[in-house]
Amino acid sequence: MFRSLLFIPGNNPSMLQNADVFITDAVIFDLEDAISIKEKNNARNLVRNYLLTSSVLPKNVVLRVNSFDSQWFKKDIELLLTGKIDYLLVPKIDNDTLKLVDNYLNDFEIANKLQKTKLIALIETVKGVVQLPLFAENNRLFALFLGAEDLSNNLEIKRTEESKEIFYARSQVIFNAISNDLIPIDTPYTNINNGEGLKIDCEKAFSFGMKAKAAIHPNQLETINQVFSPSSDDIEWAKGVVEKFNENPGLGVFQFKGKMIDKPIINRAQKILEKAKLFDLL
Repeated sequence: MFRSLLFIPGNNPSMLQNADVFITDAVIFDLEDAISIKEKNNARNLVRNYLLTSSVLPKNVVLRVNSFDSQWFKKDIELLLTGKIDYLLVPKIDNDTLKLVDNYLNDFEIANKLQKTKLIALIETVKGVVQLPLFAENNRLFALFLGAEDLSNNLEIKRTEESKEIFYARSQVIFNAISNDLIPIDTPYTNINNGEGLKIDCEKAFSFGMKAKAAIHPNQLETINQVFSPSSDDIEWAKGVVEKFNENPGLGVFQFKGKMIDKPIINRAQKILEKAKLFDLL
């Protein structure tokens, strides 16, 4: 379960060395868009060295590999041999691409006696969005990640602060993720100097149903964590509901603070407390 994921370019030694101190639930070591063609091999080697030599790693390590049809994908996948990668973030996923990646990983894992690697699918093409219902049930998936910048380029439209242009794609990612018990992860907010804009964008995504958001700069993490965490009011409300339910679990419906509480509301309260515990908010 994530609230925040921080991108770290694989060719940035200082950020790599400090990866474990950032207040993020996961770190994404980026070998793709943040890295120029001339730096691809260097970035991969730096990440490999960091993973093999660092005494303390982030609690969730995500590796963003290059696309399946690129010349670097197979070399990127070899970093799984370090045994230090929790998830692969694979770009430009659609139904056909996921099948190819899945098959390649199956062979790679069998050949190297590795456990099954979980994938975070980066949804950043029109084809990927419209084909979500075809592949979101794949049991290798852990999360769906909306990539709005590349998607906008594919659509040949302009990204705006209001983000109306990605409402459909956001909704598709959210509904297909949650219906398959996956985490929907929202696209990064690219203006790192606009704190208020970031907060508005986070609140909008959260209100739609996104459960986490990626960051491209450490200064975005505090806001993201705050918005995607249960509030203190939510936690106190959930505690009250669960305590009332535990007093008499046989009741199908009961009243709490003037409102009727039934099974869906109890489940929501329990999920809030689960998240609060996971994020050390209790």
